[in-house]
Amino acid sequence: MPDIAIIGGTGVYDPSILTDVHDDKVMTPFGEVIFKVGTYNGKAVAFIPRHGSHHSIPPHKINYRANIWAIKKIGVKKIFATTAVGSLNPDMKPGDFVLIDQFLDFTKSRISTFFEGEGGKVVHLDVSEPYCPHLRQVLKKSAEKLGIRAHMGGTYVCTEGPRFETPAEIKMYAKLGGDVVGMTNVPEVTLAHEAEMCYSTVSMVTNQAAGISKTPLTHAEVVATMEKNGANIKNLIMKAIDLLDSVEETCGCANTIAEFGGFKI
Repeated sequence: MPDIAIIGGTGVYDPSILTDVHDDKVMTPFGEVIFKVGTYNGKAVAFIPRHGSHHSIPPHKINYRANIWAIKKIGVKKIFATTAVGSLNPDMKPGDFVLIDQFLDFTKSRISTFFEGEGGKVVHLDVSEPYCPHLRQVLKKSAEKLGIRAHMGGTYVCTEGPRFETPAEIKMYAKLGGDVVGMTNVPEVTLAHEAEMCYSTVSMVTNQAAGISKTPLTHAEVVATMEKNGANIKNLIMKAIDLLDSVEETCGCANTIAEFGGFKI
């Protein structure tokens, strides 16, 4: 079974980077998850398109808990996720990648934990370091070897969606320290943390955010930029999979809730 998973965001819908691909499915307490499993250079890799294979699931209706539970159940230990983002930071330009290290959560209606008090169990998750430092270093090394422009660090502002943000909101997020804005990284990152898996996000800047961009925002613009740079994001992740064993693993992701007895499927 795979111990690596790729969660593909907007523009990353198909597992063409893998060979010997087959469909699989897992029933979870939160619903059924259908995903694909293939191989890359001898390593088994699971692939889940976050929005569905035809981009039919809006950000606020993604079954984040089912996705994370399913890949934990099949034995995944490391997750590479992709996200399309707008930039609030003038140094982060369309086409750039950002290996984010922090987030600001402005979602409103999403269930953000596996632990809702059933059986008296409540978990208070430490998210001082929400993104796996080991995977981020591997991705940094991958970008350097490929000559891909990737910013090491940045704060992801997660909004509810599916609408884009107003210029006033973007101005506020920038003042609060946000670098990029998207709609999907929370609660995915915290659920992966609760499930004691390594998780890192590769964010691709597809546009300048509202009020910064000189033109109205469109989803077509986002998709077009992702398609233009799709080869880069796939190459970046696959090179990172190649390099996983070459960077010392010093993270504590596998024990994030040890204080509460660990994560049990």
